[in-house]
Amino acid sequence: MDLSGKVALITGGSRGIGAAAVRLFVRAGAKVAFSYEKAKDDAEKLVAELGSDNCAAFQAELSSAKSAEALVHAAIHRFGRLDCLVANHGIWPSNDEPIDLMSDDQWRRTMQINLDSVFGLIKHSVAQIKKQNATGDEPSGHLVIISSTAGQRGEAYHCDYAASKGAVISMVKGLSTELAPYGIHVNCVAPGWVATDMAAPALNDPIVSERVFKTIPLGRVGKPEEIAASILFLCTEHAGFITGEILNVNGGAVLVG
Repeated sequence: MDLSGKVALITGGSRGIGAAAVRLFVRAGAKVAFSYEKAKDDAEKLVAELGSDNCAAFQAELSSAKSAEALVHAAIHRFGRLDCLVANHGIWPSNDEPIDLMSDDQWRRTMQINLDSVFGLIKHSVAQIKKQNATGDEPSGHLVIISSTAGQRGEAYHCDYAASKGAVISMVKGLSTELAPYGIHVNCVAPGWVATDMAAPALNDPIVSERVFKTIPLGRVGKPEEIAASILFLCTEHAGFITGEILNVNGGAVLVG
């Protein structure tokens, strides 16, 4: 899967799924700009591993459309263009919160990070891709937004997270038809439980993990590399006739529960 000559922006790229995606995109020949919020050491190690000519890390607290705009412009300034956006960042508040006890602050913060900033990333990435397509021979562009099983079947005690990820799916479906005339493909990857830092508190809890594994037909959690490979595929010519798709990479979990 070749992305030579392409530039990708991957958010949340210092660890987990994001870092696995950065590695695969660079291996495929792309130049990659990626963001991190707090994991500066991890980000710097990843750049050192892959080479500063191939990737660049940008600190960004993606909690608004404005912060997303600054990140997109930084990526374009560094590598001169933008062909692929992977909106991978997000939060999942790990504590169960019944709707009648969920704070307004938690709701707003989840929406700001999981939805508002994604809107900003898409808006400004599309503007750049359209500009490139207007002068290019063959219009192209790929947006891959990370959703979740929760965005399709909900998640009790996590309605903020489920609502934000469900909204992302609706954005993907609407944008796929809106942007198709411009040669821009818009798709979604929906992981379930993956062995990442975000999921670790729940997976390390014996009671919670037992409940989790009962909902996964394949009987295990995913590996970051398995999610990253699906993201990469959707940005290549092999996915040239796919847009508006929700690609479930969750061991069949979306069919259960």
